[in-house]
Amino acid sequence: MAVSAALPTAARDLHGLGSYGWAFTGFLIANVVGMVVSGQFSDAHGPRGPLIAGMVSFLGGLLLAGTAVTMEQLVAGRVVQGFGSGLLITATYVVIGETYPEDLRPKLFAGISSAWVLPALIGPVISGTITQHLSWRWVFLGLVPFVLLGAVLMVPVMRTLHVEPGSRSSKLADPRRILHAFAVAGGIAALAQAGQHPSSVSIALAVLGLVALVWGLRTLLPAGTIRVRRGVSAPIALRGLLAGSFFAVESLVPLSLTVQHGYSATAAGLPLACSGLTWAAGSWWQGRTGHTDEQGHRVRLVRAGFAFVAVSAVAVAVTAQPHVPGWLIYPAWSLAGIGAGLAMTSSSVLLLKYTTDVDRGSDSAALQLSDATVSALTTGVAGVLVAAAARGTLGYTAAFTILDVTMAGVAFVGVLVAGQVRAPT
Repeated sequence: MAVSAALPTAARDLHGLGSYGWAFTGFLIANVVGMVVSGQFSDAHGPRGPLIAGMVSFLGGLLLAGTAVTMEQLVAGRVVQGFGSGLLITATYVVIGETYPEDLRPKLFAGISSAWVLPALIGPVISGTITQHLSWRWVFLGLVPFVLLGAVLMVPVMRTLHVEPGSRSSKLADPRRILHAFAVAGGIAALAQAGQHPSSVSIALAVLGLVALVWGLRTLLPAGTIRVRRGVSAPIALRGLLAGSFFAVESLVPLSLTVQHGYSATAAGLPLACSGLTWAAGSWWQGRTGHTDEQGHRVRLVRAGFAFVAVSAVAVAVTAQPHVPGWLIYPAWSLAGIGAGLAMTSSSVLLLKYTTDVDRGSDSAALQLSDATVSALTTGVAGVLVAAAARGTLGYTAAFTILDVTMAGVAFVGVLVAGQVRAPT
């Protein structure tokens, strides 16, 4: 959230607005590889290794981005951050699945989201203020002490993690799965490159990227994910739809406010703070217990979450028009945060409910893979539209509107298929 508010200024200072989308897409591409590596290692040896390596990688990415002298170095820093983030998130899911009983997981995920409240409230605002009055570099470098503090706090937890001989599944011990992860990452990169730098070679590059993407995902995602099959496949598929629509729109919110309405970096970061707060509120609401029809309750939460994101995306498209007051984006994107909190947290709860002990690592990686892959594709589309606007081949108003309306359609698909999160009969 904090980094997103600083990236428009960083891209302009480094003369890299045409590569703006890669700061998001590169992060998400590296996430793909990190998630699969983490899932494989966690199933074979436990989550301790990925937790340590993920922290080191994330820290290195912050340093690399904070000292960037070119847009390419900034993107590289985001890539290293993304790999570390992928390692951490999958390992965290494995720890939760192994440690906490099913009835406590909704509250646990609500607690995790609540831990975002303070960063969500002050992170984008502080980021914008630092960017405006000091430098965008300190948005990255200023996070280093907090990452080090987090590493220190993790030490007692990691000491409690152990692996009993023979207790781990060998399902992810196949190195070909990492090859498939690189294929997915390479496919996303090829599609983004083809879109942002159109030429006579772009069509061939896009076709190769699509082939690599499909080939990799067929192995890494459970059967039935594309069809949103009931069981473990449904929350994985819906997670991708939700993350893709939400983060694509959010990636352009600060840029829309700065370009279309002339807002400062501080003001442009406020909608992200609002959505972070409401995300935590939505997550807290889904963690409430005592429902006689728990399964029906989950369906309603997921469907409402998608509906909120769809409506918000349309509202953001309206605020992207220069003659519409920019401040309307604050309540609009706050509604999206509620929706994401309801539906995304529910998908995590349902994933751990439907998976088995031996598949926990692979299914947790698949959930995050769906999230990251679709997000990378949709933010890549956002980057293509911004690059076209920067070249003058498309107006910024048209770019923002096309992206927001399209993502509203993606979220509406989630509304229609939300009933598939019911347990298989």
